[in-house]
Amino acid sequence: MTQLESLMQQNFLEYSSYFVLDRAIPDIRDGLKPVQRRILHTLFSVNDGRFHKVANIIGETMKLHPHGDASIGDALVVLANKDFFIERQGNFGNLLTGHRAAAARYIECRLTDLAIDTMFHKPLTEFVDSYDGRNQEPIFLPTKLPVVLMLGTEGIAVGMATKLLPHNLNELWEAQISILEGKSFELFPDFALGGLMDVDAYEDGRGKVEVRARVKVADKKRIIITEVPYGTTTESLIASIEAAVQKGRVKVSSINDFTTEKVEIELTLARGVTAKEVVPQLYAYTDCSVSVSSNVTVIEDRRPVQLTISEITQRLTEQLKGQLKAELEYDRAQLVDRQHWLTLEQIFVEKRVYKRIEEATTEEAVRSEVKEGMAKFKKLFVRPMIDEDVKRLLEIRIRRISAYDIEKNRKDIDEILKQVKAIEAKLRNMKRTTIAYLKDLIKKYGDRFPRRTEITRIKAVDKKAVATQNLKLSYDTASGYMGTSVRGDQFKISVSEFDLILAVAADGSYKIMPPPEKVLFSSKLLYCAVFNPDQGAEFTVVYRDDQKISYGKRVKIDKFIRSREYHLIKNKAGKIDLLLEGAAAGSLELGFVPAKRQRLKSATFDLSELQLIGPSARGARLAPKPVSKVRLKKASASDSSSPKKSPVRKKKPGTDDDGQGRLL
Repeated sequence: MTQLESLMQQNFLEYSSYFVLDRAIPDIRDGLKPVQRRILHTLFSVNDGRFHKVANIIGETMKLHPHGDASIGDALVVLANKDFFIERQGNFGNLLTGHRAAAARYIECRLTDLAIDTMFHKPLTEFVDSYDGRNQEPIFLPTKLPVVLMLGTEGIAVGMATKLLPHNLNELWEAQISILEGKSFELFPDFALGGLMDVDAYEDGRGKVEVRARVKVADKKRIIITEVPYGTTTESLIASIEAAVQKGRVKVSSINDFTTEKVEIELTLARGVTAKEVVPQLYAYTDCSVSVSSNVTVIEDRRPVQLTISEITQRLTEQLKGQLKAELEYDRAQLVDRQHWLTLEQIFVEKRVYKRIEEATTEEAVRSEVKEGMAKFKKLFVRPMIDEDVKRLLEIRIRRISAYDIEKNRKDIDEILKQVKAIEAKLRNMKRTTIAYLKDLIKKYGDRFPRRTEITRIKAVDKKAVATQNLKLSYDTASGYMGTSVRGDQFKISVSEFDLILAVAADGSYKIMPPPEKVLFSSKLLYCAVFNPDQGAEFTVVYRDDQKISYGKRVKIDKFIRSREYHLIKNKAGKIDLLLEGAAAGSLELGFVPAKRQRLKSATFDLSELQLIGPSARGARLAPKPVSKVRLKKASASDSSSPKKSPVRKKKPGTDDDGQGRLL
């Protein structure tokens, strides 16, 4: 068992490490997942300026990618729809509607000029063997772009996940210039679908943004959606609106989708509502407003790390400076090699060193003569001559020697010296060189990448405030059920899903709950109305216990746990005789239970004498003897200044005058 556990642990660690490093999480250096890197490398390898069938690119990429054609095709379409590195021809799907791309055999692609200019440099690319050892693939592409922040990406690995939101390329370049100049900067997401965005909670990539559709009020009866939020499509947005309409949350009579190259969803409002009412409901209950969280996890030095957007930008700026320096040093080395060869060629021809080989009879003698002849002019060499240089000099044809242009050779050397001098000037101040490079990119490509998402301050919509009373609540006296799915004859109330309902039964039990679909009360329901937790509810309660002793109390219900059952009567066999809202006025006539030699048959009690106590307290005893009946007498004229509350008349069951509930 120990060996099996050890084997499983080792295999799981290897699997999880592979999944994190080589599949799901992008590398900070080139911002790409392995499948994306292999696709771009393949496109560069076959690049001839013309379009290639996507099916062919998938086939070529399969030489490097061990996970099949489906993952390659999907990744290529996603990467192409980013509009940075792959130019499309054919149907690559529609980001607005969510429609899929055509089959790979029908669509074509090639690298964009931006990708060719900034993503590749073969001599400075480090390669490793592919999965089967037959080919080589780059460890990372020597890109000069902040790709990881441009593209945005999502990935779920073993025990971790990443979600980077896309940013505007022009703003990224400007931020890199600010870093080089020692200035402060801020970066916020930018989505291809546009929309409105609140970045108050972005927290440099460790928080979230609120993204909303762009909604235009065409007239009193029509609303037009012209941009959809990130992560949605017109189809998913319409589905969310339809679901809200079915639940009665949004009052829309019809939805028409006229989307082509631009989003145009027309909403016709229902009768009796205005656009001013419906727009907040759209933001509250549909995908017209979504919250998008950011979780920045990338691979750095073969380890997953969590960074902020600013930290990534600073690292990529230093990487850009290093990449430009490496390319300049490579170019200088190439120029020096060219200068070295032109100098050797000039000496070999001008000084007639080639004449020395005419009398040599062996290959070794020929080489020796060339070395000796050239050694006389070693002060003119750019660097020491090697055997490879001798071999190359001997390969010069007689025709080239006879047609040798001395002036052209000298001009070429002078031009090389000028270029080397310019490169060395750039290398002496890499900060200025990098800034100039970024400004050239902005000048050349900046117009292609305008900001699409407008940054604004979005006021949160209070769902309770915009909620409609779309639920119909009622109580069925025959079955004892109450709820939205019950067709009852009492307490017919229109409520919203955010309302709280207070229901009090004849046995003294009560609940405060959200509008239930269907709930059973074992005793007759006496009161049912919308409950305001900020104000509470005050009642005058008159009840009898199992010994028919009558009690009265004033209570205020304001503390509660939702859907929990509470009791106004401690004795479960008791029964409420009167339940009056507020501090009731008037007097009670209490009829005693008949008994032998009983002289006093009734008593009265003034309700104004009741004190406010807790709902679970027993209350004041209203009569010295058991009571058989209780009758409320109207308040006298002298009590007219006191608030008067009385039960709803029993002759007409249903809602009270304001439609909010009923008292018995």
